[in-house]
Amino acid sequence: MLADLDTLASLGRRTFTDTFGHLYRSDDLAYFLDESHSPEAYRRLVEDEHYVVLLAEEDDRAIAYGVAGPCGLPVVDLEPHAGEIKRLYVLASAQGRQVGTRLFERLVTHLEQQGHDPLYLSVWSENLGAQRLYARYGFVKCGEYGFPVGRQIDREFIFRRPSPSQATLA
Repeated sequence: MLADLDTLASLGRRTFTDTFGHLYRSDDLAYFLDESHSPEAYRRLVEDEHYVVLLAEEDDRAIAYGVAGPCGLPVVDLEPHAGEIKRLYVLASAQGRQVGTRLFERLVTHLEQQGHDPLYLSVWSENLGAQRLYARYGFVKCGEYGFPVGRQIDREFIFRRPSPSQATLA
């Protein structure tokens, strides 16, 4: 995966910009991309044994990626073994073909196999398509927080999937 750092950075920058770039001032977007979508940012994730970074390819071309690991969201009374799907992005040209869904399922499975429970993720408040996908897998909104992109603060929803034992008690 270390050989893929430039690919991950390029894909991360492109998918974030294609999806959300229109929302930000150019200097805020540039700062965020430099901080969060540089080869060095991906190196830190790839080299950290607590995280998994998955890359989906088609015809030898990267089309999607996902990142999962321990939960770092601002959750009150966060459970000690909570996991988080941190990123899930698919090129626009590959959307609508279940690429994101399959990648999402692999991230969930990885977190479960690593003993993470419950699972969390965050999603932009206006990304209704992603929210519908997560709801199909048992994730429910449990909070909100401000996600900084440069100086701009976005409204993010925190979604949580209860552990199977909690779901049967409810």
